[in-house]
Amino acid sequence: MADDQADNRRSRGRNPRGQGERLREEIVVAAMGMLDELGDDQALSMRAVARAIGTAATSIYLHFEDRDTLVLAVLNRCHDDLMRAMTQAESSQSDPADQLRSRTMVLGEWAYRHPGLYTVLHESALNQRTDMAFRKELADGTVAAVRRCMDAGLVPSGDAAEVALDLRAAVHGAVSMRLHQPDQPWPPLEEQVERFLTKLVGVRRPQDRRTAATRRESQGQAVVGKRST
Repeated sequence: MADDQADNRRSRGRNPRGQGERLREEIVVAAMGMLDELGDDQALSMRAVARAIGTAATSIYLHFEDRDTLVLAVLNRCHDDLMRAMTQAESSQSDPADQLRSRTMVLGEWAYRHPGLYTVLHESALNQRTDMAFRKELADGTVAAVRRCMDAGLVPSGDAAEVALDLRAAVHGAVSMRLHQPDQPWPPLEEQVERFLTKLVGVRRPQDRRTAATRRESQGQAVVGKRST
């Protein structure tokens, strides 16, 4: 009892400069790891998070008023990490179709590497009660990537938002089925994503695009040859 009271007094005191920010970061990182293991926001315990980082539970409540607030902070962190990874993947490509492919693979691979966090993000009780505004940013990014492909004439013109929704639904379905039915003989995710891009968006497969480029180059050389004669 005396130890708990001492913990409470310490937690209510002022933190030295920067210490509060460090503690908040430790809380988020610990909760992220636990949620990835649990795959269930309702199973997360604030006391368990406190034990994981060696602090009093009351210290957690100085930064997060309840479990939902902490879970949302974790999911916001996941979103930020995803956005950085997708931006880096897109920036490494100059072709809009390759940018869309890279972006889609980042999202699929992240979900596959973090099944618990993916489940909390899409299937948790919190997901049903809370408007997670950051998810719209992810969706809007995919719409923009599809629209760039359309504007460049790389895929058929159409409703970019509708096409992007179909693509996202297919990728999320593929990932979810892998997580819930791990014993199935699933093909490599990259192959499946390539088929989604071809059938749902209209992106040519890399080998088909190379063949078309070679054909155009040959036709161009033939035209030049005729003019020279």
